Amino acid sequence: MLPGGANPAAPLDRRVAAIALLLLAASAINYMDRQTLANVAVRVTNEFSLSNEHYGRLEEWFGYGFAAGSLLFGVLADRTSVRWLYPGALAAWSLVGFLTGYADDFQSLLAGRGLLGFFEAAHWPCALKTTQALLSSRGRTLGNGILQSGTSVGSILTPLVMWLLIVRLGHSWRLAFQIVGLVGTAWIVAWLAITHESDFHLRAAAPGDVAGDERDGLVRKIVAVLVVVTIINTVWQILRAWVPKILQQEHGYGEEFTLWFTAGWFAISDVGCIAAGYLAWRLAGAGWSVKRSRVATFAACCIPCVGLVAMPWLAAGPLLLAVVLVAGAGALGMFPIYYSFTQDISRRHQGLVTGVASFVAWVASAWFQKPFGRLADQTGSFSVGLAAAGAVTLVALAAWAVLWPEERRRFPHDP
Repeated sequence: MLPGGANPAAPLDRRVAAIALLLLAASAINYMDRQTLANVAVRVTNEFSLSNEHYGRLEEWFGYGFAAGSLLFGVLADRTSVRWLYPGALAAWSLVGFLTGYADDFQSLLAGRGLLGFFEAAHWPCALKTTQALLSSRGRTLGNGILQSGTSVGSILTPLVMWLLIVRLGHSWRLAFQIVGLVGTAWIVAWLAITHESDFHLRAAAPGDVAGDERDGLVRKIVAVLVVVTIINTVWQILRAWVPKILQQEHGYGEEFTLWFTAGWFAISDVGCIAAGYLAWRLAGAGWSVKRSRVATFAACCIPCVGLVAMPWLAAGPLLLAVVLVAGAGALGMFPIYYSFTQDISRRHQGLVTGVASFVAWVASAWFQKPFGRLADQTGSFSVGLAAAGAVTLVALAAWAVLWPEERRRFPHDP
């Protein structure tokens, strides 16, 4: 149940629930457009005779486009109507995804990925402005978990669509881009029908809310946010973009198996994401401080990620697949915690906070994509890169634990 107020047991408002489902659906559409390339990576790289480094460059351009869009849409989300900005951006990224199906060379693929990243960047400032306006500090982690879980829903659906169109029906990968690009139309209609401008107005702080716009520990908070988002976004984007290719190219799994496994991988990631949000919410409801509940949940998410350190010693088989599965759950589960911390920095400038943090994170994760592919070309294996990605999540945990200050509630006598 998504809490609408400070009380963890508060009943769910129907309008909040409807908007929450729309946010989940927007995350799903966002990732459907994004994951289409990853699920046909082998076909595309074969058709255009691309190396792993070239494929990494496609993801690099997506990341740089996302970074640039994060700054622009972060500012716009604070200064314009999210009710109109959100559907406009979604229409733009859906159109770009559709047109990518007509790409006829590597350069047009690069342009398509860059523009897709640019417009997709609007999703998070708009979505987080919405959950910030609707939910209290205690409820946001679960709310953001539901929001983030939509990425897995979209990523589950994408390989299934690919399997049906490409494997089962024998169509080109290009048709898949075009069909996925059309999905956003229904969402735009539903969003405009359900939401009202008043839904996005900042409400008075609820009892138990963490104080926003405080200068106490502000530098430490910003450093913590930038360190954490750089790490978790890089780890997640590497897993998201490379897992299908790793399974086929390094471990010899077939395309059909990989598509179904990828759907299952995102389903498990979805479970991890919602479970993380629920755990932090329950711990806060049990009397834990907001920081303590979030850091403990983040630590629980690190455990399966660190399992990737064993990848260099694992051969194809159930154990390798299990390690990859649970790592996805841990990696995605870190995001609701991150979003909730950023929402406690500023009530009035959430878009700017999200935009700047996303810019830094996506520049970093984009930069790592090409070296990750180059390392695989040079060593003949992706395992060393995956092991490093799993281990570095412990640095993010330390950043939360050490840098983020203990919160001060708005009403000191609240339980």
